[in-house]
Amino acid sequence: MPHQSEILEKLEVERKLHDRHRNLVVAATGTGKTFVAAFDYKRLRREIQNPTLLYVAHRKEILTQSLQAFRVVLRDGTFGELYVDGHRPEEGRHVFASIQSLSQLDLDKIPAEFFDIVVVDEFHHAAAPTYERFLDHIRPKELIGLTATPERTDGQAILNRFDGRIAAEIRIWEALERGLLCPFQYFGINDETDLSQVRWSRRGYDTTELQNLYTANDARVRLILAEIERKVFDPRRMRALGFCVSIAHAKFMADRFSTQGLPSVAVSSDSSTGERDDALRHLRSGDVNVVFAVDLFNEGVDVPGIDTVLFLRPTESATVFLQQLGRGLRRAEGKECLTALDFIGRSSTRFRFDLRYRALTGASRSGIRKQIEEGFPYLPAGCSIRLDRVASDIVLENLSRSIGSTFRSLEAELRSLGRDTNLVGFLAEANVSLEEFYRNSAWSWSRLRRSVGLPTAPEGIDEDTLSRGFGRLIDLDDPEWISLGRDVLCRSAPPDVVSFSERQLRILTALHFSVWGASGPKTLAESLVRIWRNDAVRLELLELLAILDAESPHLPIPLDGDLRWSHSIPLSTHCRYSRDDVLAAFGYSTVTKPYQFREGILFDKSTATDLLFVTLEKTAQHYSPSTLYLDYAISPDLFHWESQSTTTEASPTGQRYIHHHARGVTPLLFVRERRATAGRTQPYLLLGPADYVTHASERPMAITWRLRHPIPADFFRDTKVATG
Repeated sequence: MPHQSEILEKLEVERKLHDRHRNLVVAATGTGKTFVAAFDYKRLRREIQNPTLLYVAHRKEILTQSLQAFRVVLRDGTFGELYVDGHRPEEGRHVFASIQSLSQLDLDKIPAEFFDIVVVDEFHHAAAPTYERFLDHIRPKELIGLTATPERTDGQAILNRFDGRIAAEIRIWEALERGLLCPFQYFGINDETDLSQVRWSRRGYDTTELQNLYTANDARVRLILAEIERKVFDPRRMRALGFCVSIAHAKFMADRFSTQGLPSVAVSSDSSTGERDDALRHLRSGDVNVVFAVDLFNEGVDVPGIDTVLFLRPTESATVFLQQLGRGLRRAEGKECLTALDFIGRSSTRFRFDLRYRALTGASRSGIRKQIEEGFPYLPAGCSIRLDRVASDIVLENLSRSIGSTFRSLEAELRSLGRDTNLVGFLAEANVSLEEFYRNSAWSWSRLRRSVGLPTAPEGIDEDTLSRGFGRLIDLDDPEWISLGRDVLCRSAPPDVVSFSERQLRILTALHFSVWGASGPKTLAESLVRIWRNDAVRLELLELLAILDAESPHLPIPLDGDLRWSHSIPLSTHCRYSRDDVLAAFGYSTVTKPYQFREGILFDKSTATDLLFVTLEKTAQHYSPSTLYLDYAISPDLFHWESQSTTTEASPTGQRYIHHHARGVTPLLFVRERRATAGRTQPYLLLGPADYVTHASERPMAITWRLRHPIPADFFRDTKVATG
């Protein structure tokens, strides 16, 4: 399935490009995590000679299903052995074991490196002592964690096993689009509470103060009950989960609901297993309408029939919010959709509504504002998000003053850390992306550090000009370009330009324009000298490039062999470039003479290459009626493209397209979703060389190209959205 292919591609990028061999996959129940692990193992068998495998889970049912999945994928009915409930492996090379069985072993008798590949299912259990002991002992070539819930309810971290990273994730709207989850109707409802004065720490609102506010009287309960009557078709038949701030709050809600004729119970992580099981059993049977839960987001709730979720406390963590919502997204017979009621009060200035709605929609901060104003028009079929007028005002006001919305908010966040940190650490702590941090050309890490009194190199004479370049660099993902940039900038003095090859000079020329814009020095040598006179900028560039290096999303495929003189063309298929980058890479632009080109097609005679620039989502504002070409991906390896409006089949250009092989011409396809996002020009993704398949009509010619390298799965998904 497409989403599984996307995860497999991301795992390959993590290993081959970033040399990460401990990877966590996060995907909702029902999205095929086990099959992903099986296909991943099948691929690794081509790279590791006869690899041993250990698949670990905590229940026999999971192990049995996983073993069957591996046998199906590998087409081997004898693959693997169980080690659970009396089953003992005989060969011991491909073992599906319960953690309980492993915990009874003397691990010292098992060589730490015996298993080449270890897969741990339901990895959110991995902070338990039995898992910790096992994971501390083993040293596999590849460790893969599978989970639907990367945050544990008990606060213990599991991401520390993966350097704080999630390697691949099936986002909720992807699973919804593919029909893997039940559609939802989300209502954001003003509950008339004022949380702006509730004490706040880095962990969020003070629990005791929230509890006191929510249990002080019955006014909020009456409002919640009234909204249930309005939004839920038959409240007496609903099966609902309500997420509360504390045990006292949960008991309060259960008591009030039961009094009003909606039988309810309260459970928490302090409840016994029997109490929890009884509550869920009664919810399944319909004897109970609502289970009010505290810290019960990640496990223990397996009731596919849940059709309503009540968000009764502010939850800032996007992950926890999605876990809570996900409790009702399991498909079940007779269940058409999930109703989610989110009760929203006036928030603290530190609370982040944007994280919640970005997690739901995948939009940027600015995109969320637009979606709220337009009523969330871009959701999977059957889904809706509706905020009442007051709730909408509360959220929009919150967006305008949340972290990253102003430079002052960034200053306050950096001060609140109470310690020095680097750029990547600050972005992680503040939950701010590079795009958000550098969206204002006047903002920089150096300026932010100076403003709060942290040690920073003095401001250089060109710092204002150079700082504007950070925002132009954040889409850079070609490892060759990043590596050269880091190598040059980490030197103690500006290097002599004569030491660089022609290929390197073209990369440095492109980077020069990104850093300086159109008004920089007129020689590369002067450009480097002046950067070294602005040490704060040079050091910030190094930090930025390190982040970009760690985040490159695709495996680059060099153009070597695909073009004439390809050794001088520093471009790689599946990397992103601006049009100016491409012109510099082909030698059209030099520091002394920038090349002006704004067309969608350029034929480079020196390399016999057709450069085809495509924007999928076109608007009348930027394209004339004659240039609103119909371009789209047909499949991962076929692309429909329209030529310029005057091109005919018999014309020299049309004949060059059709007979490009015979003429030694290579079409190169550069594609982007839209011209700009949040006011920032989008780069193109180089889809690589393409071969003519067929065409129809003329003026323009509608050509189908076959790509020599399939479109990356994530970009193929996005292109389908962009082209409707």
